Amino acid sequence: MDALEGLWSITAPASCLHPGWPPLHGRSEVMDSWQRIMTGPNPPQITCHHATASLIGEVGLVTCYEQIGREWLVATNLFNREGTGWTMFHHQSGPTAAPPEMDEIAETRPVN
Repeated sequence: MDALEGLWSITAPASCLHPGWPPLHGRSEVMDSWQRIMTGPNPPQITCHHATASLIGEVGLVTCYEQIGREWLVATNLFNREGTGWTMFHHQSGPTAAPPEMDEIAETRPVN
């Protein structure tokens, strides 16, 4: 949870759309949701695949596939410059029709 606390923006308005959840707004609500997810009885092992980043002014856009067990999601994450680094202010993930191509799976990185 410490890593997630440091990842999320303190200054920008935070929002998060977990699959099947209502929209969450505000850092407190977003962090509470991640606390429940990551400290629940079966915390997910999330692996990021094929991340693609774009810079639009002072905003970073990252899209990727997320693998959670046998399930695949697609995700969008928005970042802003805060101090000397980048912090997330929006996360949205949802089901995808198909997992990435096998050559794309080679580009992986555990999220937690």
